[in-house]
Order: sequence, then C-alpha cells, then structure tokens
Amino acid sequence: MTATLKVGVIGVGYLGRFHAQKYATLPQVELKGVADVSQPRAQEVAQALNTRPFSDYRQLLPLVDAVSVAVPTTQHFAVVRDCLEQGCQVLVEKPLSITVAEADELVLLARQQRLLLMVGHLERFNSAMEELKRRVSRPRFIESHRLAFYKERGTDVDVVLDLMIHDLDHVLSLVPAQVKEIRAAGVSVLTDRIDLANARLEFADGCIANLTASRMSFKSMRKFRLFQPDAYLAVDFEARELTSAFKKEEAMGPIPGVALETRRFPQEDVLLKEITAFVQAIKNGTEPPVSGEAGRDALNLALKINAAMRKVRG
Repeated sequence: MTATLKVGVIGVGYLGRFHAQKYATLPQVELKGVADVSQPRAQEVAQALNTRPFSDYRQLLPLVDAVSVAVPTTQHFAVVRDCLEQGCQVLVEKPLSITVAEADELVLLARQQRLLLMVGHLERFNSAMEELKRRVSRPRFIESHRLAFYKERGTDVDVVLDLMIHDLDHVLSLVPAQVKEIRAAGVSVLTDRIDLANARLEFADGCIANLTASRMSFKSMRKFRLFQPDAYLAVDFEARELTSAFKKEEAMGPIPGVALETRRFPQEDVLLKEITAFVQAIKNGTEPPVSGEAGRDALNLALKINAAMRKVRG
C-alpha cells in the first residue's frame, strides 16, 4: 500500500458527506472524489472539500484504493460488488445488504479478491460500549431500548434493519452461543414497514436478550443493559455513561456489599474513530473491527426477526 491512501465516498447525502469530511482531515489520506446521483449535491460537497465530483461512481473507482459506500440500503449490493470487483477496499454503512444471499456473495467476493470489507456499525466505537465489552464475562440477560423521533431518512428499510440492528450486532459480539429461539412482534404506524418492534432472543447457553426499537417515539433513548453472575452493566449512549454494580464486600453504598460506579466519557467523534480504524486496517493489513462476516450475521438475525414478526401478524 502506498504511503498516501487514495479514497472516495459514494453517496454524499446525510451520512456520506460526513464520511467525506472525516477522510479530508486524516493524514496520509487523499480524498480523490465524491460521487452522488444528484450532481448538484456531489458538486456542493466536492467544492467544500476541494475534491472532484462524480455523478457516476464507476468513474471514481479507478482513481482510489478505498471507498465508503453510503447509498440507500437497497443499492448496497450492486455498488459494493462493483467496488470490490474494481479492487477497492470497502467500508459500507449498515446493513450490509437487504438479503443474506447478497451479503454472502459480498463476503465471498471480498475474500476472493483479498480485500477488506468493513460494515459501519458505528456504535461499536462508542467508548462506553467499548468499556462494557471489556468487563463482560458471562452474559445471562440483555435488554436494550433504542427509541427515535420519526425521520424520513432510513425509511427505505424497517425499524429492525434501521435501528435494532445496532443492538443485534452488540448482542452477537457479546454472547458466545447460537440463537436458539426468536419471538418477535411489530407494528407499522406511519410507513408501510415495521416502525416499532420487540424481539426476545434465547441463546443455546441460556442467555436471554430482549430488544425494543422504535422510530415513532416522542423522546430519544439509546440504552443497553447487561446482567451477568457478578455484575450489572448499563450503557446510556446519549449520556455517554457506563453504570456498573458489582459485588464488593467492603462496599457501603445503598446496597451493602455491592459497589456502584458511574463513569462518564467525554464527547467524541465516533465516525472519525470508525473511519480511522478502517484506514488503519488497510494500512496494517489487519482484519477490520467490524468484518463483512459480522455485518452478515447481524443482517441474518435481523431478517429472522422480521420473519418471526410476519408469522405473528399472519
């Protein structure tokens, strides 16, 4: 790999333009161009970042070593496949694709091409969640709530693929067992897709995960709680806090013998952390923090939850 990594961004809507901005700040990275089907949008972002605009992303590919793909989910498969076939390393926004067959094909193609395929599960890079994962030993019960105000953006997929998939990725990275049973229910409110969903997952090792996601809330909430034999761990993503309770004989808090601790993390740029990790994985020739396989597994579980909801709804 050359000293300077040549990169591009495909799709510079809400998320993609932030990808482009982060690349433009990194040392030894050259933003060669941005591509978008909206030529005015591509020109606006390119002008702001002193790079070249493209209305056809395929014209950008020969100029770069790596790309971020931030097009609508339904286009992920075709665009990522073109990028891999052209020899580009790829960071694609979650979910990896809309079917498991597509995800499998992309993972296989990246492996055959010996290219890095990373999926943008952004909250893997939240410092509070990173610290929680360092403290996990044997999860027995997990609960998550991810509630958001309604936004037009992201409604090309249901709430499981749009929001819950973040927490499915966390759960799969924490529980070292296969999912044994899925129970799920959901409702459509403002769109023709599921806008509010709840899923209960039982794992082969006995761990239970109960997850709720809604894009129809009047308040925003992103909380993740984990219980294990020796501790309770809870992340509030919005407050950037990790709260823990664990056995400690000399502890004299509200519960004798139990130590309570809340750690607050400073404001951070998690997207910059994610993109920096992508660039470093390319330069070092190492596996990305969120591999194509991990993205495929989260997608697979999300689609199984959707199938379980369809059974309930008839």
